[in-house]
Amino acid sequence: MVRRILSLPAGRTAAVILGLIALLALLGPVLAPYDPLAGSDDMLAGPSWQHLLGTDYLGRDVGSRLLDGSRLSVLGAVQVTLMALVVGVVPGILSVYLGRAFEWAALRLTDTLIALPFLVFAVAVTALLGNGITQAMFTVGIMVSPLFFRVSRASTLQVARSPYVEAAIISGASVGWIVRKHVWTKVLPSIAIALAQTAGVGFVVVSSLTFLGIGVQPPTPTWGGVLASDLGYLSYRPWAPLVPTALIMATVWACNLLADTIRDVNGQAGKALLNTRKLRGRPAAVGRGA
Repeated sequence: MVRRILSLPAGRTAAVILGLIALLALLGPVLAPYDPLAGSDDMLAGPSWQHLLGTDYLGRDVGSRLLDGSRLSVLGAVQVTLMALVVGVVPGILSVYLGRAFEWAALRLTDTLIALPFLVFAVAVTALLGNGITQAMFTVGIMVSPLFFRVSRASTLQVARSPYVEAAIISGASVGWIVRKHVWTKVLPSIAIALAQTAGVGFVVVSSLTFLGIGVQPPTPTWGGVLASDLGYLSYRPWAPLVPTALIMATVWACNLLADTIRDVNGQAGKALLNTRKLRGRPAAVGRGA
């Protein structure tokens, strides 16, 4: 699947952007030229050679805060995605095979999570468990999990009606063996699409919560937190929100682009698209060889 994704320009673009964001999350705190928590007397300064993105209302270097906050911002989105993946996919697949009672309970719980007001529930649970990034991302992951549940359940229902799965059940194969050998490979493309989409949604949610000061303890830097502090001083630095906004938008756009690419390369339509590209490139290759 990875090779097919990278064969398309959209897939390569998404991979490059997400790779740069991952490097920023890994190396950002190391590359920060200043202490992101250290203030100075040079407050609300514009861009200069000393402070490429200026300073905030406490004299802290904005570039250093964005670099240092990239790790927490990306880590939060990853936590949301993994939590939703674990909580949603396993019950979604098993709801097809573990009988009516488990199916009814899983469906009712999913409907309840969908009906809950997202942001209000996240704020309430975070206040109950404590204002930490782990608690906040745990809550958000639970709230996003119905997407994975529905995708995995719908894909499993399609596979469950296939003749080879029915033959395996008749022959006495266990549920675990059927899921590993037959179901998982068929469900994986749909889960991969949902995973990429959820990563983008999770990043928006993380940025929104940190923008509101939920999930992080000030003055810990995050992209959403830097954006919130910049909005309070637009009359002094009207351009300041552009950089954190551009980082958030680029990350979410790359996640959605990756989801679209995964959808394009899977199924009969995806195979036809890749075959068409190969046929278009073949005459050029023959011409060069001649």
